[in-house]
Amino acid sequence: MRIVTDSSSNLTSMENTDFLSVPMIVRLGEREYLDTPRLRVDVMMRDIRASRCETSTACPGVGEWLDAFGGEREIFAPVLTSKLSGCYSAASIAAAEYMRDHPGRKVFVLDSLSTGPELELIAERFAGLYAELSDFNAACEAIRAYRKTTGLCFMLTSLDNFARNGRVSPALAKLAAALHMHIVGRAGAAGDLEALGKCRSREKALDRLWSVMCENGYAGGRVRVRHTENAEAAALLRETILAQYPDADVRVGENRGLCSYYAERGGMLVGYESGGRKRGTA
Repeated sequence: MRIVTDSSSNLTSMENTDFLSVPMIVRLGEREYLDTPRLRVDVMMRDIRASRCETSTACPGVGEWLDAFGGEREIFAPVLTSKLSGCYSAASIAAAEYMRDHPGRKVFVLDSLSTGPELELIAERFAGLYAELSDFNAACEAIRAYRKTTGLCFMLTSLDNFARNGRVSPALAKLAAALHMHIVGRAGAAGDLEALGKCRSREKALDRLWSVMCENGYAGGRVRVRHTENAEAAALLRETILAQYPDADVRVGENRGLCSYYAERGGMLVGYESGGRKRGTA
């Protein structure tokens, strides 16, 4: 069994699991940054901040997904939310073509309705389910239910790249920068990103993040905190979680290229288990 994700999962490998990451692309004018483990994210972010060129992102094509599937008999492919990317469409087309050309082989493409660390949690859980159940179809059914009991919240200190991609108005991005606002939000039930509030300080933003997690049912489950050039804030959130739940599995790390592009400097994405409450219902 192989797990294949796009690079928005931030994963580069998985312990004891056959895993591949299919790279997203960040474009700056005529330059392309392929989101592989070799990408110098700090250099990419510096280049973007220093440039006035247009920027955009692109998802892997059908061919890239087919290459990643290789010759495996069973493949699980959780992907970036279809509300923000064409990953789900491209991976689904590739899966249909692969199963048509390889009768008896199975590919399950899951729209994660999320990105980053929530997608990471889904991939990790599927590996555990497959080991426990020893049955691909049963693990696929179980992961559908699990996806409904995880959540994603985020803190952003800049909306520049969202504005450059037409996802928010330039006026809002300029206002956020002028007022030094921290935008706190979450992934909604339909897979879109919802802004929940604006905070004038990092401390208030972290408090709001923690409140969002608790309101959505967090009670000591797994948490994955991924940041872009903001290790201090990530560590503070981890301390807050462990003060309440000392035995919680809370891991902190850096965003890769695609997530760093949208989170920008100071941004943070938090994937967490919501203890059975459906995501985005608080």
